[in-house]
Amino acid sequence: MAFPGSRPRRLRTSLAMRELVAETRLHTSNFVAPLFVKEGITSPQPIASLPGVVQHSLDSLEREVQELASLGVRGVILFGVPEKKDEIGSGAFDPQGIVQVALQRLSKTVGSEIVLMADLCVDEYTSHGHCGIVGKNGDVDNDSTLDVYAKIAVAQANAGAQVVAPSGMMDGQVGVIRSALDANGHSDVSIMAYSAKYASGLYGPFRDAVDVSIANGGNRKGYQQDFRNARESLVEVQADIDQGADIVMVKPALSYLDVISAVRAMTHLPIAAYHVSGEYAMVKAAAANGWIDHDTVALEQLTAIRRAGADIILTYFTRWFAENNG
Repeated sequence: MAFPGSRPRRLRTSLAMRELVAETRLHTSNFVAPLFVKEGITSPQPIASLPGVVQHSLDSLEREVQELASLGVRGVILFGVPEKKDEIGSGAFDPQGIVQVALQRLSKTVGSEIVLMADLCVDEYTSHGHCGIVGKNGDVDNDSTLDVYAKIAVAQANAGAQVVAPSGMMDGQVGVIRSALDANGHSDVSIMAYSAKYASGLYGPFRDAVDVSIANGGNRKGYQQDFRNARESLVEVQADIDQGADIVMVKPALSYLDVISAVRAMTHLPIAAYHVSGEYAMVKAAAANGWIDHDTVALEQLTAIRRAGADIILTYFTRWFAENNG
């Protein structure tokens, strides 16, 4: 006698059957590759804590983006590593800053084939490592920082960015950036807001990649979200939507699948999720020790992010996926 409970097993009887009824599918076009470009180098520099990832020179960055486009990747996001830093992170909005120079080159060669995104923040460019302007009391001054963010947005758009991605978690950042872009003739430039960005312990390898340390042992818990809170993230996301965000992001991804799912339920806007450096590095380290199967776990993690509701996944696995699963 056949019981209703046996029905799911009948739909797993062969690879063809499993593929036919799969609920969640990954495609190369779902992914955005985070790329680092460093000022003053002539060849790529490996990042020890991010196996397979490098700090690019301008030339190697251009080659990498061209190759990613040829593999079917449809988005890259640039992070700059400047030679000099200062208190306000002026390199982030300098027309000759490393990301702006890179955008100018890429927009001429691959701007019609791939979406050029730029992380919009100052932590890579400030001498103190914070995501904003530090006031006399030692705290980040939200409103002064917004003025800088507006300058960065315009500089990036002028250089060829099609999407700017404010990641500093300042209150009101999306509205200020939208107004600045529109006022400077860039109403067609999209904003991908880091709307629910948590004060996570999973960012260590990224900070190695961008040569950032926070001065005096400080942290960003005053402006990034508390990892114990989920409802709070929906308030932050709604604020960004109200201010004009075109895409909203949850970061990190794997530890916050519940947040991705909740955001999916509240909006029809595209949702991005950042599979961050620590999430990537743990897979690499465990696989190198023979404790897990690299490819199986990478696919499982990326599928989980997509299954939770993300339309776009920023991940250091982008090229690997495109070469092996695209």
